[in-house]
Amino acid sequence: MAKLTHANGRTTIEQAPVVIPDLSIKDLLSAIPAHCYKRSALRSSVYVVWDFFLLAVIYKGTVYLDALLTPEHISLPSPYLYTFASFALWALYSFATGLVATGLWVIAHECGHQAFSESKLINNTVGWILHSALGVPYHSWRITHAKHHASTAHMTQDQVFVPKTRSQRGLPEFNPAKEDLGGASIADEVMKELYDALGDSPIGATIGAASYLLAGWPMYLLTNASGQKRYPEGTNHFNPKAVMFSPHHFGQIVVSDIGIFIWLGAVIYSIRTFGFFEVFRTYLVPYLWVNHWLVLITFLQHTDPIVPHYRASEFTFPRGALATLDRNLLGDCGKIMGWIGAVTTHGISETHVAHHVSSKIPHYNAWEATYALRKRLAQAGIVLQGRPGGWAEVYRVFKECKFVEDEGDILFYKNAYGLAASRPVLPDHSASDSGIEMVDNKEA
Repeated sequence: MAKLTHANGRTTIEQAPVVIPDLSIKDLLSAIPAHCYKRSALRSSVYVVWDFFLLAVIYKGTVYLDALLTPEHISLPSPYLYTFASFALWALYSFATGLVATGLWVIAHECGHQAFSESKLINNTVGWILHSALGVPYHSWRITHAKHHASTAHMTQDQVFVPKTRSQRGLPEFNPAKEDLGGASIADEVMKELYDALGDSPIGATIGAASYLLAGWPMYLLTNASGQKRYPEGTNHFNPKAVMFSPHHFGQIVVSDIGIFIWLGAVIYSIRTFGFFEVFRTYLVPYLWVNHWLVLITFLQHTDPIVPHYRASEFTFPRGALATLDRNLLGDCGKIMGWIGAVTTHGISETHVAHHVSSKIPHYNAWEATYALRKRLAQAGIVLQGRPGGWAEVYRVFKECKFVEDEGDILFYKNAYGLAASRPVLPDHSASDSGIEMVDNKEA
C-alpha cells in the first residue's frame, strides 16, 4: 500500500514510478522467437477437441455422482443434506464447466485474430460456431476487438474499459490550488468532496464489482457499457449500421446476428424439450460463469492503478500494447488453483502482453513468447506482471480506479480520494512538454 503523509490540511501519496515505453514495434516483435508466430490448424483443433472432452467428462462425472446421492447409496444424518450435497455438486460442475468453456471462448477469440490457422475461412468458420454457441456475435465483436488492439489505452479510440473522466463522473472541476493534476497531493476539503461524490464503502464496492462481473459482458454488447464514451447512445454490437462498423461490415454483422438467433432458438428448444431446470443447471449457469470470467480477466488485464492511459499526442501502438498486465488467474487461491486457471483458459490472462504485441501468436506458443518478451522489457525497466487475478483483486482495483482527469496526455487512475498511486516516467530522449518526469535511458 502506498505511503500517505498529512500536513497543513493536505494529504500526499508516495507515488510509484511507472516507465512509459519508448520501444518500437520492431523492438518488441524481434524479441519473440520466429517459430512462436507459426499457426497450425491441426494443433489448434486438438485443443478444441480436448476442451469438449473435458466438458463431457465433467458432465458425465457429475451425473454419475449425483445419482449416488440417495439413501440407497449413502447414509446422511438429515434428508436435507442430500439436497445440499446435490446442490454443491452441481455448483462445482458449473464452476468447472465455466472455466473450460472459457477456454473454448479463448480459442474462438483467437479465430477472430486469425491465430487459429493459416486459413481465414477455417478461422472464421470455427470462430463463428464456437462464439455463437456461447452467445457471442462473432464478427461484430471481432471487428471492435481489433480496434481495441489497435488503440489499447487510447482515451478516444479504444473500444472497451475506457476510463471515465472527472467531468463524465459529474465531479467538481479540478482546482489547481488545492489538488495536484497528477494526483500526488490534495487538500482535505477537496478529498472529502470527492469521497462524498464517489463513495468508497466496502459494501458499495462489493455490489458494484459483483454486478460488473455478472452483467458487464451482455451490457457491453447491448449498450456499449464501459465502451468508447464518444459513441452515441444506443450503440450496440447487433446493429449493422452502428457507428463502430463500416458499410462493408454489414453482411458480417448480419451473419453474426444469425448466429445469435440460432443460439437463442437452441436454448429455447432445449428448455421446452428438457425443462428449464435441466438447461439452467447444465448450460445457463456455466454460461454465466463464462461471462463472469471474461469480464474478470479482461477488466484486470486493462485496469489497474499502474496502467497508463493516453491521449492522442502521447499514444503509440507499442505504448498501447504495453498498457496491459499479465496476471495468474486464480493465483491468489494457491498454486494448484493458479495452475488450473491458467491451463483451462489457455493462458489468456498469463500471456496477455505478448498477445497485444502480436495477436496472431496462438496460445500454445504464447508462453514462450511471453518469457522472451519479458526479458526485453526488463532491459527497458518495464515490468508488466500484475497481482494474481481473482475476486479480491477485482475488489481492490474497483476501489482504486475511479476516474482520470480531463486534462493531461498520460493519465493514471485516481481513487475516491483524488489520489493516484502511480506517476509516469519517460526516458530523456522522449522529449515532452507535458511536465512529466524524465529519467536517463539505461538501455544499451
